[in-house]
Amino acid sequence: MIIKYLTMLRPSQWLKNVMLFFPPFLTGQILLPGHFVLGLLPFAAFCMVSSSGYVFNDIMDRKRDINHPVKRFRPIAAGVVSITHAFLLLSLLLLAGLLLAVFISHQFFFLLLVYTAITILYSLKLKTIPVVDVFCIAAGFLIRLQSGGVLFNIQISSWLFLTVFLLAVFLSTGKRLSEFRTLGIMAGEHRTTLTCYPTGFLSGTLYMTAGAVLVTYSMYALNKQKLVYTVPLCLFGLLRYIFRVSSGQSGDPTESLIKDPVLLVVSLVWLLMVVWSIYK
Repeated sequence: MIIKYLTMLRPSQWLKNVMLFFPPFLTGQILLPGHFVLGLLPFAAFCMVSSSGYVFNDIMDRKRDINHPVKRFRPIAAGVVSITHAFLLLSLLLLAGLLLAVFISHQFFFLLLVYTAITILYSLKLKTIPVVDVFCIAAGFLIRLQSGGVLFNIQISSWLFLTVFLLAVFLSTGKRLSEFRTLGIMAGEHRTTLTCYPTGFLSGTLYMTAGAVLVTYSMYALNKQKLVYTVPLCLFGLLRYIFRVSSGQSGDPTESLIKDPVLLVVSLVWLLMVVWSIYK
C-alpha cells in the first residue's frame, strides 16, 4: 500500500527540482563549503510542494485519466486510493513544504507560494486554456531557477533565463504533441486543449522553440567561452527529443531522459563537459 502512495508523489519528477542547483553549478560555486548542503532543505521543500500538486492534479483529473492508456493505472484513477486519503496526503505535503520554506527564507517562501498558486490554478482551470497551459508549466521551471538564484545569492543571467524558459515551452509542447498522437480521437476526452490547437500548431511551436533554445543557449555558452563546445550536444539533444515525439514515443521530459539511452548518454556527456570547463 505504501508503494501506491509513493507512486502518487511521482518521485521521478523530483528531477525537475534539481534546477535549484543550476545557478551555483553553472557559476562554479557548487563546490564551495556549505553550498551544496544549503540547497538540500529547499530541494526537499520543493519536492513536497510539487508532489502535493501532482496529487491534487490526479484528483481533479481522475475521470479523464481513465481514458488514458497509462494514467488510468494511477492509484486515484484506478480507485485504489480514496479521495479523502489523497486530500489528506497532499495537505500534509503542502503544509510541511511551505513551513520548511518559511524557515529557509522569506523570498524563497514567496516563490514557493507563487509556484503553489500557479499549480492549483493550473489544475482547476488554466490547463484547459490553449497556450496558457504550456506557459504555466514553463513558469514552474523559471520559479525553480529564480529560487536557486535567491538561495545562493546569484544573479541569473538573461541568456540562461531565456534558455530555461524556451526549453520548458519546447518540452511542454513536445509532451502535448506526443499525447495528441498517442490518444488519437480520444485526445479531447483526456485533455480538452489537445482538440483546441489547430493542425500543425504544436509541431510548428516545437520546431520554433527548438531553434530559439539553440540560439539563446549558444549566446549563453559564448558568454561562458569554453561552454561553446557543448552547443553541438544541445542541438543533438533537441533533435533527439523531436525524433522521439515524431516517432510516437513519450514526450514526457523526465521519462524521455531516463528511458532513452541515447538522450541520457548525451546529457551525461554534456554534464561532464560543463564540469570540465568550469571546475577543471
